[in-house]
Amino acid sequence: MTAALRRHRLQRQGIAAPIADTVAAAVGHLGAMQAQDYAASLWAIGLRTAGATLATVEAAIARGEIVRTWPMRGTLHWLAREDVRWMVALMATRVQVASAARIAREYGLDTDTLARCRRALEAALSHGQPVKRGDLYAQLDAIGVDSGGQRGLHVLGWMAQEGLVCQGPREGRQPTFVWLDAWIPGAAPLDREEALQRLALRYLQGHAPATVVDLAWWSGLTQKDAKRALASAASCLQREVRDGETFWHAPVLPATRSAHAIHLLPAFDEYVIGYRDRTPVVDDGHLRRVIGINGLVSPTVIVDGRVAGTWKREADARGGIRISPFRALQDKELAGIGKAAARLGRFLGTSTPLLA
Repeated sequence: MTAALRRHRLQRQGIAAPIADTVAAAVGHLGAMQAQDYAASLWAIGLRTAGATLATVEAAIARGEIVRTWPMRGTLHWLAREDVRWMVALMATRVQVASAARIAREYGLDTDTLARCRRALEAALSHGQPVKRGDLYAQLDAIGVDSGGQRGLHVLGWMAQEGLVCQGPREGRQPTFVWLDAWIPGAAPLDREEALQRLALRYLQGHAPATVVDLAWWSGLTQKDAKRALASAASCLQREVRDGETFWHAPVLPATRSAHAIHLLPAFDEYVIGYRDRTPVVDDGHLRRVIGINGLVSPTVIVDGRVAGTWKREADARGGIRISPFRALQDKELAGIGKAAARLGRFLGTSTPLLA
């Protein structure tokens, strides 16, 4: 099943061929997209959106069509605007429960202190305009909450998990934050069962085939909740049992007329980390070269659905792509990587030659 699994995932993920015509639709298709590496995440969106450029993605961010926030696992993700409220409400509470005692102990952010921070941030943001992170830190310092030592970031992350703030468009290289109610239209809350069902459908729409363990890992929910989610959506799904494990499939996508065979995926791409089990795409012997002991995930070269190496873009004037292959690559594979590099260059609007 592994070759077929990779083929289906490449299509589902919008990697074999772009999955949507707009940035918001591409992000919404996957449900949520990993976003802790800002620059890398823009390319993750761009390669899944037909004709997208860096400017296209940044314009969608500026219009609030996609939103960067902390909905799950305490990690930054991109969400389509209409998904922010229900996803944060469903998944972020579990992160807060798990971290409340630690941030109170290590950072002094107890219930009373967080309440003071909440009032200060609302006063600074409720006008609806983006405010730079550093300016919000100054507001916290002014009420006696030292923003240093990552305390300010923990405050902002906590308020995002409460559904009060989210990130706005960047000012230069600086992140901004906005008051959620002033940035995103209100929406009726979903009851938990409906939210779980929607989560299962959305995850599989962009990640199938996948298992209950994969869904639990991706969402940060318990396996019990992941099973409930899949059971509630089962009438819309298909399942296949291989080697005693159940893989869930979403409805069939229309066939694409053309598809890219070799890909340069960015750091933290969903194709690599959107599943608990990475063995279908990364050899065990190379896993540490892809996912470091510090949790950083490298940009990857994908050949036939598997990771064939890592890559980086040089910071010099050439801006070329340098690859670190895990095996000897054939000439036709190197030619395919060159085409993938050119595709990245078109997205960035600059030259990205493949370097020897």
